[in-house]
Amino acid sequence: MSSAVFVTGIAKPIIEIIEEWGSSVVNLGLRLYLAEVFFTSGMTKIQSWDTTLMLFEYEYSVPFLSPAMAAYLGTGAELILPVLLLLGFGGRFAAIALFIFNIVAVISYPTLNDAGKVWHYLWGLAFVLPILYGPGKLSIDHILRKKLMPN
Repeated sequence: MSSAVFVTGIAKPIIEIIEEWGSSVVNLGLRLYLAEVFFTSGMTKIQSWDTTLMLFEYEYSVPFLSPAMAAYLGTGAELILPVLLLLGFGGRFAAIALFIFNIVAVISYPTLNDAGKVWHYLWGLAFVLPILYGPGKLSIDHILRKKLMPN
């Protein structure tokens, strides 16, 4: 089989599929990972609510909010926003909100060790893709955009 036949017969359709859907698949995988990280954290908080309230009272120092309000808002954000991010429903909004939430987490937890900071920095960097490019073709946002704005 000559290389020209290979490129036009076999490789070309594969390359076209990768170019058409590759970034959306990577984006979905990234959204799945980020959603799992933050949703799991929210589930941990509600499984031990007394501990969560104690941590917000004595360990975390969230600016401008009472510890109880910060606990409720933070836990709610960690349970709702990852679902929106994963589904790609308000994908950019969810990514931006979780990006800000991530920054607040680093700022409000002064005893976070260096390894913890590295993870938060990586998560912050990972949010850049859905913030800049949206949630991709594998999302509710994409379906709605096609229906509401067909051109």
